[in-house]
Formats: sequence, C-alpha cells, structure tokens
Amino acid sequence: MEDIKHKTIEPDRKESSGIVYKLLKIITIIYPGEGITAFLLTLNIFLLLAAYYIIKPVREAFILAGKGAEIKSYLSAAIAVLLIFVVKWYSHVSSRFPRQKLITWVTFFFISNLIIFYGLSYTDIDLGTMGLIFFIWVGIFNVLVIAQFWGFANDIYTEEAGKRLFPLIAFGATFGGFSGSTIAGWLVKPIGLYQMMLVAGGILGICIALTLVIHKREIDRIKKELEGATPDEAKPEVNQEKPLKKGGGFSLVFKRKYLLYLAFFVLLLNFINTNGEFILGEYVTRVAHEAVEAGKSGGADVSEYIGIFYADFMKWFNFVAMFIQLFLVSRIFRWIGIRGAIFILPFISLGGYSLIALGASLMMVKWVKVAENGTDYSLMNTTRHSLWLVTTREEKYKAKAAIDTFFHRAGDVLSAVAVFLGVNYLVLNTSGFAAFNVVLCVIWIAIGVLMAREHKRLSSA
Repeated sequence: MEDIKHKTIEPDRKESSGIVYKLLKIITIIYPGEGITAFLLTLNIFLLLAAYYIIKPVREAFILAGKGAEIKSYLSAAIAVLLIFVVKWYSHVSSRFPRQKLITWVTFFFISNLIIFYGLSYTDIDLGTMGLIFFIWVGIFNVLVIAQFWGFANDIYTEEAGKRLFPLIAFGATFGGFSGSTIAGWLVKPIGLYQMMLVAGGILGICIALTLVIHKREIDRIKKELEGATPDEAKPEVNQEKPLKKGGGFSLVFKRKYLLYLAFFVLLLNFINTNGEFILGEYVTRVAHEAVEAGKSGGADVSEYIGIFYADFMKWFNFVAMFIQLFLVSRIFRWIGIRGAIFILPFISLGGYSLIALGASLMMVKWVKVAENGTDYSLMNTTRHSLWLVTTREEKYKAKAAIDTFFHRAGDVLSAVAVFLGVNYLVLNTSGFAAFNVVLCVIWIAIGVLMAREHKRLSSA
C-alpha cells in the first residue's frame, strides 16, 4: 500500500459513553481517540467557510457597484482560465513543501492578499477596478483553500473512518457558511467593507494554527502506533512529513479513469445546478414584474419582491441542508455506502427538472431548487470529498485541487455559454432550459455509474 494510514491500527470499536460522544452520535459514530481530531477539523472548516462568507458580501458589493451584473457573469470564464495556472503553481509548491508547511504558506499567502486589499482602500483605486480584481481573487481563494482542507482531511483518515467522520466535519462547513453570512450582516454597517477583510484574515490565521495542531497530533499518533514496527513498515509514515512527489494536478487527472470520471461528474454537477439557478432567477423575475403590474405584490416593487423571495428561498434550502447533514448523511453512508449516495442528487435533479419541463409554477421551481441545493450543500458535498479516500496522497492534494477548482468553475462557464445561446439563438423558455437539464442529468447519472465502478475497484484493491 502506498499510504501507511491504511496499515495503522484502527481505534477500539467500543463506543465511548461520554456525553459529548452521545451528542455527536446524532450525526455519526465516533470511537474513542477520534473525537479531538474530528472536532478540530470540524472547527477548522467551520472557520474557513465563515471567513469566506464574511468577505463574500464584500465581493458582491464591489463588483455590482463598480462593474454591474453583466460583467460579473462573464468573470467566471476569466477565473476558470486563471485556475489553470493556479493549479500548476499549487502542484509545483506541493512538491517542495510537506503538507503542514504547504497549507501554512498557501493560507498565509491569502491572508497577505487581504491585507494588501485593505491597504488599497487608502489609495485612489476606483471601485470598478477594485471590484474586478477582488471578485477574481475570491473566486480562486474559496475553491483552493476548501480543496486543500479536504485533501488534508483525506490524508488523515482511512476510508472506513472517513465515511463515519466526514458527515460531522462537513456539518462544520454547512454551519460555517450560515454563521459567516450572519456575522457579515452584523459587521457591514459598524466596521465597513474593507475592515471585514481584516476580520476574515484573522480567522484564517486561526485556521493555520489549527492545521499545525492537527498535523502534530496525527504524526504523534502515527509514531506511537508504529512503535516496534520494522524500518520498512515505518518508512512510508515518514512521507507524511515530506513533500509530495513531483507531477502536475491535471496530468494526474488524465492518467486515471477514476479521476477523469470524477472531474466530469463535478463539472456536470455545477453545470446543471447553475442552469437551475438561471431558471429560478428568470422565473421569479418574470413573476415579480407580473405581480407588480397587476398590483398583487403587496406594495413591494420588483427588486423588493425578488429580495423577499430569495430570502425565503435561501432560508429553506439552508434549513434542508442542515437537517440532511445532521440526521441523514451518516446514515445514508451506512445504509447504501458512498457509491449509493452518488446517485441521490442526480435523481432528485432528474425528477425535479422533468416536472419543470412539463410546466410548473414558481413554487414548484422554488421547491425543486430547495431540494437540489439542500442536498447538494449537505449529502453531495460530503460524498464528493469522501470519494477521495481511495486515492493516493498526490491525488488528494494536486488532482483534487485541479478538479475542485478548474473543473468546478468550468461548469459555470458552460452554463454561461448555454444561457447565452439559449436566450439569444435558440429562444428557450423555462421549460426548454429544464429539458436541457434533464438531458444533462441522464449523462450525469451515466458518468456516476462509471465512477462508482472504478471506486469499487479501488476500494477493493
């Protein structure tokens, strides 16, 4: 085995009787000795997502006020192109530093960027230029640091432990997004947009400290487990503190069928979901205009009507996501496994868009998207990261960075192209775009089947 963590002693199978473990059992099963590391990882991803959602409103404010919504829609293509070079840079850096230094320096790099952006507030830079640069930066930051975190988590756990503990860790991400959004709402007026960058930078500094603590705990655990092991057995463990082997993230993706299937699976996931966001946005905008013209908007104008709708929509899909993450994800993993969990969201999307294609009201479109987004942000998010448990260390960091950044953003680009062609040349209505998504869902499921077969082979190896 390339990765010694699969050879280490599994924790005692007797469940702990402590009150904390009993509370955590609501989410998943935790064995003695696993609790502290799992908690620290959960706290780490909680803080990462909180930091992102604190600066996300800053990004939206800068780009919309400085450049407008049309320019914003085109920037996904620019981000996708830049990510090609970012992934190459990340692959190069990860071959020079061990994981704890890699994560430390990459995170510190982003902290320094936030300080620079804050410093620009004292210059004469115009809001349009600032919005353009900051929007692209955030688009790279949020996908890279999250991919890096999950590479680290995959590097720590065996497949069996990951299936149990990732639902708990992923809850930290879900709750972090909710908390960060709430905190951002509190801070905008009292401290201002630029000062929120410093708050996010401070939180990222805490994440660096947590990473170093987790790394030290795991290395100490490994060394303790290997007491009495032969030099040949211990040698692979030393690699946990060494840089990764040379090689680029994209080359790793195209060398293995499993990773290629996973790349296109993620691309289609985002392609379909972004198309769905357009369908919902187009539908609610049309209904808002009709309601205002007919005097049925309750006194709200078009923007207020849309704002009220989206506030309710986001409230419900976040509630669904937290419910699924807390009570269903770990149980689904136990009942049908990671390979079975792959297909739940694709079939939800297939059924939902089939209904919309046949003709649906705004409420139908809303609840289809609530089910889709709620499942995506919980079950599918955890499943995607768990699929990396059967890969090598190089793949966990380099190939994962390539897939979770470039291929993920490529879905946004394809959706923008599809919307442009559908609106301007094919004259597709809501039902037409939904029918297009149905076709994509069928392809998505087919790729899921191929990916599940490869996962089964790798898991059995």
